[in-house]
Amino acid sequence: MQSTELSIENIRKDFPILKRKVRDNKPLVYLDNASTTQKPKQVIDALTNYYSNYNANIHRSVYSIAEEATEAYEKVRDKVAKFLNISKREEIIFVRGTTEGINLVAYAWGRKYIKEGDIIVTTEYEHHSNIVPWQLLVKEKGAKLEYIEINDNGELILDQLDKYLATGKVKLVVFSLMSNVLGTISDAEKIISKCHEAGVKTLVDAAQAVPHMSVDVAKLGCDFFAFSAHKMLGPTGIGVLWVRKSVLETMDPFHGGGDMIREVHKYETTWNDLPYKFEAGTPNIADVIGFGSAIDYLSQLGMETVRKHEMELTQYALDKMSQIKGIVIYGPKDVSKRGGVISFNFHDVHPHDVATIIDREGIAIRSGHHCAQVLMEKLDVAATNRASFYIYNTKQDVDKLIQSLEKVSELFKL
Repeated sequence: MQSTELSIENIRKDFPILKRKVRDNKPLVYLDNASTTQKPKQVIDALTNYYSNYNANIHRSVYSIAEEATEAYEKVRDKVAKFLNISKREEIIFVRGTTEGINLVAYAWGRKYIKEGDIIVTTEYEHHSNIVPWQLLVKEKGAKLEYIEINDNGELILDQLDKYLATGKVKLVVFSLMSNVLGTISDAEKIISKCHEAGVKTLVDAAQAVPHMSVDVAKLGCDFFAFSAHKMLGPTGIGVLWVRKSVLETMDPFHGGGDMIREVHKYETTWNDLPYKFEAGTPNIADVIGFGSAIDYLSQLGMETVRKHEMELTQYALDKMSQIKGIVIYGPKDVSKRGGVISFNFHDVHPHDVATIIDREGIAIRSGHHCAQVLMEKLDVAATNRASFYIYNTKQDVDKLIQSLEKVSELFKL
């Protein structure tokens, strides 16, 4: 499907919520896609169909609808593998989202292999989900957490990674493939290559990247890779953790209970095969199935087309926003180095005030620290505003945003 106005209008028809009117009957302009995306009717219908026609637990029974549910659930694992070029389906673990995936690694791998004096390296533009679990781990183990800083353009200063690796104490490097605030796309292959040469494991937080660009996990060469369904048209409460099989086999279980066991006796238990060893209890069956429909939808569009559309919108928005008086825009200026995320502020105007004024026009943006307070400290701000785009957004949406921002500038006499 081409990235044209006609095709975007066809896409918009698939999203019931975009027909909503808000704030004195104004059409909803949804520009908070970095937080969560809206859901097409295909995903909604998949959820309804499961609950209406074959709601049953999986992996446990031989009756017909249970077999249907199991088959539908497991097909999604294969869809994830194809979508990301993963060769071994048993490396794909369904989790509640990126946050749980990272915590699983910190618990099941980190608590086993991180020792006193070791170093974990992260970056200044990480989401809290890729900072807090490591803070907890290094505190428990007597290890150390170090940061790769960003430059004035919002890009990582990778020479600092070389300095950390040279100590010989780094055991793990964790980073976002795309910043949820700046939109910066990390040079992942370079980072991972440096780490592997030093014998260091790497974890990629791909929550912002997988929904917006083509990602090849095999080509990346990382050891851990996590992302969430709800940021890519899917339901909330489901995500994926991929772990290289040779690493996954060495990890202890994260949760104990049903389906992750092979046999349970009074005083000992043996574990199920991968990936079920890490999927304890009744899984989020319906939302996994809905997630499969979201993957189908994006696969039909083509991720190269999605990326091209967002780059066009982002460039258009940056050009328009840069002309508004009093505005400060963060992140790379080159759209080839950033995703469809634009964080900004107005001089001496609180971001919440900006978002409230814009909301009166029916425009939904995010204001706050975006779960990235380390980055806020680096930028020397308490918060920012953030507009983020997706496949159903148009230049008309951007124009409405610009008009509202111009009103903010006029109101505060900037």
